[in-house]
Amino acid sequence: MPLKNKKVFFEDLGLRDYKEAWDYQEIIQQKVVSQKTANRVLSEVEQKPTDNYLFFVEHPHVYTLGKSGDENNLLVNDAFLKNINATYYKINRGGDITYHGPGQLVVYPILDLENFYTDIHKYLRMLEEAVILTLAEYGITAGRSDRETGVWLDASNTAKARKICAIGVHCSRWVTKHGIGFNVNTDLSYFQHIVPCGITDKAVTSMQKELGREVNMQELKLRFKKHFASLFACEIV
Repeated sequence: MPLKNKKVFFEDLGLRDYKEAWDYQEIIQQKVVSQKTANRVLSEVEQKPTDNYLFFVEHPHVYTLGKSGDENNLLVNDAFLKNINATYYKINRGGDITYHGPGQLVVYPILDLENFYTDIHKYLRMLEEAVILTLAEYGITAGRSDRETGVWLDASNTAKARKICAIGVHCSRWVTKHGIGFNVNTDLSYFQHIVPCGITDKAVTSMQKELGREVNMQELKLRFKKHFASLFACEIV
């Protein structure tokens, strides 16, 4: 069996169309899966370690529905979507409907979890923890909800609970895809057109709303990368 590879190739994709970024993820994930498949028929000497990737991106306005989601949670029609310059995709991650747009940090790790640990629940908790630790650096106390994934503020108080980061992943042969949508300077009005993540009784927030100021995105990215590297004990290159 090849040595576990703890290097993670990083790329900031900038502002990128959702479908273009999705296709790029598909290509990279399949490349990693293909190497795993090839290793099965190679001798130990011939086997090659699988690669890991971490992508940052911002998307133009888009709504995405997970494979177990309810289409009724999109509250507007195609004409309205066109009017607000938004697109809509059904995709193969877990979770329900969410929104991505400018000012939101979208993080797509494509990791071979066999390089780290084969536990999808632990993986989700690690992604949440990277966000929680990043928020703490800005004086924002965040945590988890007992019933929902993602990162929350005041999660235990239904009247005040608000979601600041959504998580939805897909895993094929322990190779991950999709990831998190972290509301930094996000235009929250776009969430009014959906039932976010299918949750009707809790609000959505952003760092900008909580802090009352715009957050420097480049600084935030560096802080998130630092916590991600520490939690996954990896080297980001």
